Order: sequence, then C-alpha cells, then structure tokens
Amino acid sequence: MANKSLPTSDFRSPTSPKLRIVIVGHVDHGKSTLIGRLFHDTHSLPDGKVEQIRKASEAEGMEFEFAFLLDALLEEQEQNITIDTTQLPFRTASREYVIIDAPGHKEFLKNMITGAASADAAILLIDAHEGIQEQSKRHAYLLSLLGIRQILVAVNKMDLVEYSQERFEEVRADYTEFLSKLGIEPLDFIPISAKLGLNITTSSPELNWFSGSPILEALETLEISAPPEGLPLRFVLQDVYRFDERRILAGRIETGSLKVGDEIMFWPGGKKSRIKTIELWNASVAPTVAAVGEPVAMTLEEQIFVERGQIGGHPGEGPAEGREIHASLFWLQAESLAVNTPFTLKIGTQSVEGRLVEITRVLDSSTLEPLPGSPAALHKNEVADVRIRVRKPLAFDRHDRISGCGRFVIVTGKRIGGGGIIREAEYAGDQTVTSDNITWTISPVTREARVEHLGHRGAVLWLTGLSGSGKSTLATGLEYQLHRRGLASFILDGDNLRHGLCANLGFSPEDRTENIRRAGETAKLMAESGLVVICSLISPYRADRENVRHICERDGIPFAEVYVNASLEVCEARDPRGLYKKARAGEIKDFTGLGSPYEAPETPEIEIQTGVRSLEDSLQELFQFAVDLSRSTEQAVGGELERGSGI
Repeated sequence: MANKSLPTSDFRSPTSPKLRIVIVGHVDHGKSTLIGRLFHDTHSLPDGKVEQIRKASEAEGMEFEFAFLLDALLEEQEQNITIDTTQLPFRTASREYVIIDAPGHKEFLKNMITGAASADAAILLIDAHEGIQEQSKRHAYLLSLLGIRQILVAVNKMDLVEYSQERFEEVRADYTEFLSKLGIEPLDFIPISAKLGLNITTSSPELNWFSGSPILEALETLEISAPPEGLPLRFVLQDVYRFDERRILAGRIETGSLKVGDEIMFWPGGKKSRIKTIELWNASVAPTVAAVGEPVAMTLEEQIFVERGQIGGHPGEGPAEGREIHASLFWLQAESLAVNTPFTLKIGTQSVEGRLVEITRVLDSSTLEPLPGSPAALHKNEVADVRIRVRKPLAFDRHDRISGCGRFVIVTGKRIGGGGIIREAEYAGDQTVTSDNITWTISPVTREARVEHLGHRGAVLWLTGLSGSGKSTLATGLEYQLHRRGLASFILDGDNLRHGLCANLGFSPEDRTENIRRAGETAKLMAESGLVVICSLISPYRADRENVRHICERDGIPFAEVYVNASLEVCEARDPRGLYKKARAGEIKDFTGLGSPYEAPETPEIEIQTGVRSLEDSLQELFQFAVDLSRSTEQAVGGELERGSGI
C-alpha cells in the first residue's frame, strides 16, 4: 500500500441537522422548475442571481424559467472542489434543507449510494396533464428499495388542466393504487404549479378546493432521521495515510460508536487491534470518542495490514462475510446483463469483480408483475431477485439491518449499470458467515486464463440412464476422443466414486441423493479447473439431477443432461455384469428399474437411443455435442470424430 500524505482538512465537521430531500420525477414533469422555485421563494439564492439569469435569457431570446436557476447552481458547484456536487442547500426561518439532485435514472442510481440513500424524505413529481409515466413508477420503486418512507407526491402543472380537482383526484387514485403495491403510503398529495409558484410556499386561490398544506409547509412538518441507536459499530475504511511516522486509518462511522481503548476488528479477514488515538486536525485536545455519522481518523496500538474497503466493528458484532449475496437489483443500462458476465460490484468503499450466477425472479418495474420464463439476462429497467458471486470475500449487512452496508452499485466499463440492496446475510454469532477459521481460497488463475491456456472451457456432461444402457461405454469412448483432440477431460464414474468419496453411502433414497450431490460438487470443482467432466451415474431421481444442474450453473459452469436411453428389456438382455439376474433372484434389493424407480429426463439437452443406434453413431453425436458445449466465445474448438479409431 502506497504511503500518502495526511489531507489538511478537519476529519470531523460538526454540522447542524438538515432535512435531506430527494426530488424525482419523469422527464419534463417539472423537477428542475420546482427546485429553482424553492430556492427563489425561500430567498436562498445569491444576490443578483435571478436578475443575472433573466438578462442571460433575454440575450438568448428565451423566456425566463426557474429551471435555469438549478442549472446555474449546478454549474457553480462543478467549479468547486467537493466530494458531492449534487447536494444543494437552502433554508427557511425554521430549518435548513439539502436537496439531493437526481436528474435522471443513471444519476439517481449514483446518488442512491452517495446521497439519496441517506435522504430523510422524497418528493415524487407527477405532471397533472401527462399523468403517471413509467419513470414515475420506477422512481417510486427505487425509493422503496432505499426504505425512504416520508414521501410527498406533488401533482405539478395544474395550470395546464385548468386547476381541475377532478383531474387531481384521478391522478391521486391511480398513483395511490400503484404505490400500495410497494408498501408506500404517501404523507400527502399536493396540487401545485411550480412555474407559477402556486402552492409552493403559500396556499393559492386557484387551488382553493385543496385544504392541505403547500409544499414548503408540508416539508416543515417532516422529521429529520435520528441517528440509528443500538446498532453495532460499522466503520467504513476510506484510506490509510502515513503522517509523522504514524499510520492513520480514515473513514466514516455508518452506525454505532467507538472510543480509545476499544478492540476493533476488520472484515473481510478478521484482523484486530485496539484503538490507540482518535485524530482531529489542529485540535488542542484529541477526542476520545466518535459516533455515528462522523468522519473519523484513528491510530492502532498494534499495526495490522488493512486497506480501503474493509469494515471495522467490535469483535462478536461484525458484518456478514462471504462471496455470495442475495439481492434485489434494478438494471438501468441499455445493454443487458447476462448471467456469468463479469462486472464490478461496489459496496461502500469495497470494489470487487462479480457475476450474476442466478436470476430467481424478474419484475416489470412499471407494472410490478413477474415476467414469465427462466431469465438468463436482465434487460433495461427490469427489477430482479438475484444471486451474485464475487471473486474475493466481501463484508456486508442486510439492508434492513444496516442500510449503509447493505446497498450496492454495479459498474460495467466506466458506467453505473444498476444497483440494489442485499436481502439476505447469514451471521454466525453476529460475526461472520462461516467460522473465523474457514475461508474460500481464491485462485490467482482466472477462468479466462484457463480457457486461453487449454483452448476450451470446462463443462459437465451428466450421463444418466439404466444400468446396461451404455453410459460407461460412451463415457470412456468420449474421453478417449476428447483426449486425442487435445481437450482436457476426465470421467467421474458412479462405481468409482463409491470406492472412495461415497464409500460410506448405501442405496436408500437419502443416500442416493447424497451420492449425487457429492458427485455434482466434485464435477463442478473439476470443471472450474478447465476439464470437460464426463459423469456416468444412473442418478435415478430428476430432483437430484436438477440439483447438480443448479450446483454447476450457479457458478457459470456449462452443464448438459445426457439421457442414455435404452429400454429395460434391452438393458436386461445385455446385463453385462449380471446385476439384473441377481436382482431378479432377490440378491440385490432396490435395484433401479426393478425394485426402485428410474425417473427418465423430461427435457435433456441430448438423448442418445443406444437401443436402436450403433455405438459409432451414438459416440459421434455425443462427441460433437461435447465439443460444442466446451467451446468458448474467444476460441473455437471443433472437429469430427476420427473414423477407424477402434471405438
């Protein structure tokens, strides 16, 4: 880790409480106008700013609009050196506010992490003339994901519908019905005209049928979120600096508090030390405690290697740690996100490569209705429940437990493509997902590197069928041909596994299930190494075979069920090892096909009817299928089965 100079800024900047508001709405529904009007009508603009914008508008031959005030404020902020250029402060006689600007979907998602997620309240803006649009629904869904519960709905541009109460009530009824599906109950619906300043700071005679409060009065009644109490410490490490021969850890306390002398542990990894000092720039007396919401710098008694992204907590009360998260994800990018496509996942200051390994459910964000089918990709504006696997362990919390450590964004290239919240997190004694002594070792050799080296990707071919159907014969012939063509392969035979890995298992339904699970996990690990794994097992139960498919596909391993189909009569006539004869004589109990059922595949990737086809033809078909399955997008591997090979 490179040494860095300590920044010359106060680590702790006490500020008076401010109500943080995010204002969202469909394009052209008047959000910028509303923000400009709030600044103007509360006299929160710099002196001469309105006149300056008016003159500039006249020079361009344009009508003055209050939206121009927001543009000017944003331009001024972009010229300053600041961590967050989207937070705009204004004040009234009774309180201070911060508006978190969210110009559009992409920007709103970015602000979900950097600001909007900590908003106390939101204003959802609806154009009275156009009514509820898709973005109106999507923004509401995003607010529900963030857990923002103080929500006002402003029905804007009432002047365009002649201040119609009937139209207002129609919009309110329709939007209330949609919001109820999200569990959102707005505090109020307020008719306004941001352009004309109606119902913004004072009630307007044009809307005298409305008995509620104007926007600003409604905002004055909202509550500033109190710091979460009773939650464990979450210190998000921003960076490590070297100053005066000291290593200073700088970050932010999301929840809880810490004090000098506390033992602190960092996740992922579980390294721990004690807090020696809490640092405050140019302070005459160094503080001994720090609490939630404060930027903090500290030194440790025992120097340990920690780095940006790790989360500090008290031992026994740490975050979850693992390589998988179960989440609700909102995808906004035009390019779809397919299962097993690499991306960058960011939680707090952590950044790691990840992939979708499973999409369990997809919702249409504008209707909240589940989409049919088994999705293999997420498309623009879709919401999904997903499982994500990352390349190295993450520290995280459930969003409903500690929101700051339970939300994330996904970056593809240099763009934010989506974001969401973590729904599930397993805590072991409120410490980690697993024992502190168990970790998942990450290989420095990536899957892509193995493909490049071998010329093909790993895969699992699962040959299932009755005893005597020809599984072992096909498996050995296929391995021989793949090897001759330079494809790394290996057979996992059911009988071979029962000599070792599964030697303690019998043939009860429970033992058969465990036998197949072990075989599936082994095959998946071998395929991760780049091998084409040929599994030859009777595996009589569909559910067990589907479980193996799930084991493989959750980690992006190509899997194919191969039904080696021969009738019971054909298999019994072959009876190469005399097993059917022994079963008929009662020497073998629960023999598959006689005393125990065989559930044939319903939709296998390939079916080979060995009872009616020659071995050479069957093997030719299986070989070509295996080659295609192991083919990567970067490098093609192919070839026809050699004739006269002796198979």
